[in-house]
Amino acid sequence: MSRDMIEEGEISCSLIVKVKPEDGVGGCSGEGHVGTGTTSSATPIVVLSTFVAVCGSYVFGTAVGYSSPAQTGIVEDLGLTVAEYSLFGSILTVGAMIGAVMSGRIADYKGRKFTMAFSEIFCIAGWLAILFSKAAWLLDLGRFFVGYGMGLLSYVVPVYIAEVTPKNIRGGFTSVHQLMICCGVSITYLIGAFATWRTLALIGTIPCLMQLLGLFFIPESPRWLAKVGKWKECEAALVRLRADNADICDEASEIRDYTEQLEQLSEASIFHLFQRKYAWSLIVGVGLMVLQQFGGVNGIAFYASAIFISAGFSGSVGMIAMVVVQVPMTALGVVLLDKSGRRPLLLVSAAGTCLGCLLVAVSFLLQDLQQWKEGTPIISLIGVLVYTGSFSLGMGGIPWVIMSEIFPINMKGSAGSLVTLVSWLGSWIVSFAFNFLMEWSSTGTFFIFASICGLTVLFVAKLLPETKGRALEEIQASMNPVSS
Repeated sequence: MSRDMIEEGEISCSLIVKVKPEDGVGGCSGEGHVGTGTTSSATPIVVLSTFVAVCGSYVFGTAVGYSSPAQTGIVEDLGLTVAEYSLFGSILTVGAMIGAVMSGRIADYKGRKFTMAFSEIFCIAGWLAILFSKAAWLLDLGRFFVGYGMGLLSYVVPVYIAEVTPKNIRGGFTSVHQLMICCGVSITYLIGAFATWRTLALIGTIPCLMQLLGLFFIPESPRWLAKVGKWKECEAALVRLRADNADICDEASEIRDYTEQLEQLSEASIFHLFQRKYAWSLIVGVGLMVLQQFGGVNGIAFYASAIFISAGFSGSVGMIAMVVVQVPMTALGVVLLDKSGRRPLLLVSAAGTCLGCLLVAVSFLLQDLQQWKEGTPIISLIGVLVYTGSFSLGMGGIPWVIMSEIFPINMKGSAGSLVTLVSWLGSWIVSFAFNFLMEWSSTGTFFIFASICGLTVLFVAKLLPETKGRALEEIQASMNPVSS
C-alpha cells in the first residue's frame, strides 16, 4: 500500500478478523466495510494505562531528585568523603546509560509491559540496597540499580503511551511523562527537607510497587502485539483501549498494513539505522536530544543553587522559585501540545531558553565589569527562571514525544536505545564539565549555552515535521520510505 493511501485513510477493512472470523472480536466485520474512524476520547483504560506507565516517570524523578536532599545525612551517617559522594551521585547516570543501551531490545523482544516490570524490579532492589546500606559500596550498587531501571523507563514509558493513545491526544498524554518526572523531583525535594535519607529511599519504592501492580490491569501495546504477529491480541487490545462500541477498523488496518510492509524487511540492527532512508528520523531524534542536553539543562538543574550564590543571590530562595515555575509550566506544555502542535511549542521553548541563558550571561558579565552590582542577582534569578519555565514548556518533554513517534516499529528498538543513550551521555558530559566551564568563564559558559539554544530554534524550524493529529503509521511512512 502506498503512503498516500495511508495518509488519506483509504484503507479497506479486510483486517485481522478476516484471518480468524470465528473469533468475532472487535468492530470490523465484512469485506469492504470502512469505519467512521477511531474514537478520539480518552477512555478510562487509556487514562489508567497512561497513569500506570507514568508511575515509572515519577520513579525517574525521585531518583534524580534524591541525591540533593540526602547528601548531608548520608555523608554524616556513613562518613563519606566528597569524592565518595560524587561517585554515588554520578553512578546513577552510568547505570542509566547501560539501561538505555538495552532498553530498545528488551522492549522489542519481551514487550513494553515486561520492560516496565523488569525495570521496576531493579529500581526496588536499588532503593532497598540504599535503605539498608552500611557501607559506600552497597550505597553505590543500589544507586546503580536504580539508574539502570531509570534508563529502561526513560525509553519504554513514552513509547508505550504513544502506542496506546488516540492520535489527537497522543502528544498531551505522552508529555505527561515529563510532567511526572518534574513532580517526582519536586516532591522528593519537599519530602527530603523533613525526612531522613533512609526514609526517603523507602518512600522511593512506593511508585515502583504501584507500577508493578498496575501492569496487571492494563493492555499490552497493540502495535507491539502486531509486530510479533499476535493479530487477535492486537485487535482485542485496541477494542479495550478504544471502548467496546468504538470503530477500530481504520486504525487496526493501518497498523496491520504498515506492519506487514515492515515484515518484508530483514530484522533491524543498530547498523541498519544508518541507512539513507532512516536519515531524517535519525537526524531529528538524535539532534533534538543533543540540543536538549547541550543547551545546559543539567548544568543549571544540578548546580542551580551554586549559580544563584555565584550571582550574589540566595540559593534556597532561587531553588524554591525554580520548583514553583517548573511544575506549572510543564503542565501548561501538556495542555498545549495537542492544541498548538509540536513545532510551535518547541520554537517558543527553545527561544525562551536562549533568552534565559543570555540573561544569566549578561548578569555574570556585569559582575565581571563591576557594573550594576545591586541588579545582577535579580537578572540572574530572572534568567534561570525564564530558562527553567521555557525548558519545561517544551524542550523537556517534546523530544521524547517526537522520539516515540518518528521511528518505524522495526527500527524502534535500535533507534530508541541510541537516542536514549545519546541523551544520558549528553547529560553526563554537561554535568561533569559544567563546574570546569564555570571556573573558566561563567559568562562564556552561558553564552555557549545560549548559542546552542539559538541553534535549536533553527533546527526545529528547518528539520522538524509537525506530528500533531497524525497516525503513527502516517508519520513513520512519510519520514521513513519503505520499499515495496
